[in-house]
Amino acid sequence: MSFYLKLIWAYLKIGIFGFGGGYAMLSLVEKAVVTPGWITETMFTDIVAISQMTPGPIGINSATYIGYAAPQIADPALQGWWWGILGSVLATLAVTVPSFILVLYASHFIRRHQESGAIKAIFGGLRPVVVGLIASAAIMLMNSANFNPRHISWQLWTNIAICAISFCLAYFPLPIRNKKIKIHPILIIIMAGIAGLAIYY
Repeated sequence: MSFYLKLIWAYLKIGIFGFGGGYAMLSLVEKAVVTPGWITETMFTDIVAISQMTPGPIGINSATYIGYAAPQIADPALQGWWWGILGSVLATLAVTVPSFILVLYASHFIRRHQESGAIKAIFGGLRPVVVGLIASAAIMLMNSANFNPRHISWQLWTNIAICAISFCLAYFPLPIRNKKIKIHPILIIIMAGIAGLAIYY
């Protein structure tokens, strides 16, 4: 049971200090669960991908998935789906309850002092930090587990091309019949999945 105490403590810290949403907290999550060997780096990147594709915030989704998978990997005695469900519940609660309490109090405090120069200055400092954390998460995910898990050169360049095309489709609107239309992210995910099935299966 000591593993579950470590899991709760890890996700309490993530819930308290994970500023900027799911992507900004990915570096915290990676250090908390990959560094101690609870899950592998490849599994972590797969979980991030699954969390992005499923409904709900990526931070909570990844906590649920990692809470389910980690006990069986970290401790051989914790085999079985019931241990995984317990881990999912504990990790999800640990990451959401601190955030809920902090946001509840912060919203009340900010509403009362929204015209304060100190509050405006604090947010002025937090905004670039959040951007930096999200950029750090993006760079962290640019690893061999995502781009070249089988160490085959043509797959590396194919994955880089898929990444670049996905970015362009998501960021730049397409000129269609004198209109600029942006492709919906869900459609991009579906197209990328079909491309991966056609290329790698």
